[in-house]
Order: sequence, then structure tokens, then C-alpha cells
Amino acid sequence: MREEDVVNSSPLGHETTYINQYDPSLLYPIDRHLNWQERGIQRDSLPFKGVDLWNAYEISWLNPEGKPLVRIGEFRIPSNSSHIIESKSFKLYLNSFNLTQFASEKEVLAKMQQDLSQAAGAQVQVKLYKVNETSPIERLQGECIDDLPLTVMHYTPAPECLVISHRVVEESLVSHLLKSNCPVTGQPDWASIQIRYKGPAIDHTGLLAYLISYREKGDFHEQCVENIFMDIWQRCKPQKLTVYARYLRRGGLDINPYRSSIASEPTNPRLSRQ
Repeated sequence: MREEDVVNSSPLGHETTYINQYDPSLLYPIDRHLNWQERGIQRDSLPFKGVDLWNAYEISWLNPEGKPLVRIGEFRIPSNSSHIIESKSFKLYLNSFNLTQFASEKEVLAKMQQDLSQAAGAQVQVKLYKVNETSPIERLQGECIDDLPLTVMHYTPAPECLVISHRVVEESLVSHLLKSNCPVTGQPDWASIQIRYKGPAIDHTGLLAYLISYREKGDFHEQCVENIFMDIWQRCKPQKLTVYARYLRRGGLDINPYRSSIASEPTNPRLSRQ
């Protein structure tokens, strides 16, 4: 099945009945292999490791006495899981807890881990925090390249903008100008992105032009970040590379894909726009 057919058959972009009783069947997985196939890579030969780090700000359920509890959730889905979870279905799934009674928070946590792991095809880590336990506002570390003078020529992905020199550097670069679109509704998805690498120096103006070229790209957050990683990896040939995008929340969820050539786990810095 083509990716566009999978997307069109999902809950995304269709009128929805909001269910407030626990229902794990609401989760809609999408095969990651569809994007890997387009890049000509296999799951067992991925050049990156990583995680899709989701934050959910609208989690609530009822205790045995019917009193609502609210939490903020952190979900880590391995980047080599067989499936991503379509974001609207994730939201609908979390909403289904709203009027359901559970014996304890431990039971809620166990159900979320079980349901999400089954949908993703890999072990999903779930943490629940009280509202007053949220992280303070932080920033992505690195040199911001957004103020570079630039004549923009492309608004669809243009990897040919990526240019390197023979000088070897190790640096961290940040941009807040990344934007892509929902692949069905066309709604904008805004993000800040951090690119850390060691290798031939990447021309900063060309990198900025490349990131801006995603402005009219319709794709999922996870796949946009993987494609950015792959383009830099293949064209610039760094010795090591990490790409981390922090997308703004929609529907009470933000999605933050992290891809790296080295085995590492991202921190979860909440940015001012998040």
C-alpha cells in the first residue's frame, strides 16, 4: 500500500466522534518502512538510532471515587519501531481515558505502555508527571543561523543546497525556521531544529536554505527529520551526526524526533514556543 493511501484511510482529516471511555483500538499505526523504502534503506541497515519523543499536556482520568486526575505525559517511541502512531489517533486514544475510572495511576501507566508498544511494534517508554513537575523553559544549544542573509529559491526539499568544504569541524547549529505541512490537512507544523555534527564543514547559508526548503513539504514530523538526517548524511558525509527537531504542539501533543549516528538519548528541553 502506498503511503498516501495509508494516510487517507486514517482518522486524520475526517470528522471525528470523540470517545471518552478507554479504547485502545483508536490508535492508528503507520508503517515506517514506507519512508525507508523511498530512501532505499532497510530497517536492519539504518544509519541512525533515535527516538520520537512525544509530550502530552491533556491527560486525565477518573479515580475510583470519580474524581479527575490530570497529568503531563512523556512518551519515547524507538525510531526503529515498525510503526509510527498517527498523531490524531494518539490524541483520540488519550481522550478516551477522560471519563474512565482506574484503580491507580500505576494501572493507567501500564495500559498506556502496553497499548502504545503494541501499536508501535516496539517497547514504548511512558512517564507521567504532575502539572507542577513540568520542566522549565530551555533552549536548544548551538549557533543560530536564522539571521544569515539569504535569497530563498526553494520551498520544497532541495538537498542540492547542502555544500561542504574540506575543513573538518565539530559544531552545533540551530534554526527556528523549519516548517512542514500535515500530509492530509495541509495544516502547518512549526519546529526548531538542532543539527550537531563532526566532519567536513557544512556551509551555513546552504544549510539554512535547505531547511527552509521544507516549507511546503507535506509529511509526518518523524519522516521529515529522517529525511533531513539522510540528506546531510549522504551529501555531507559527516563522521557523526545528530538531528533533533522540537515541533510545536497541536491538539495538546508535541512530537520531537531525534535521529543520531551515535547511541544516545535526548534530553527533553521544553522550548519557549512549546
